[in-house]
Amino acid sequence: MEMEEDNYGLHFGAFYQDDLVGVISLFQQGTDYQFRKFAVSPSMQNQGVGTAILQHISDFAKSQGGTRLWCNARSTATNFYYKHGFQENGETFTRKGINYLILEKDL
Repeated sequence: MEMEEDNYGLHFGAFYQDDLVGVISLFQQGTDYQFRKFAVSPSMQNQGVGTAILQHISDFAKSQGGTRLWCNARSTATNFYYKHGFQENGETFTRKGINYLILEKDL
């Protein structure tokens, strides 16, 4: 899905044997960085690809002076983010019947 603000983000991909297996988009808002459109190919899940992508953008954002990383996480994916130091900020919402939590971590 393409969004107008995509032109203002940084887009990262993870490759395995020349195949794109993971993607994420990162958007800066002052010293805050939001990531969106985070996906890993089903055949590559639970193999560390998502962890590597998340670590890469965390390191990148911090190197650019970022102090906070956050996302709108599907409620079904929160355990992955909790394992990587994210915490709920108390805000939740529903979009198209899907429940989301806003998760964040300090860099």
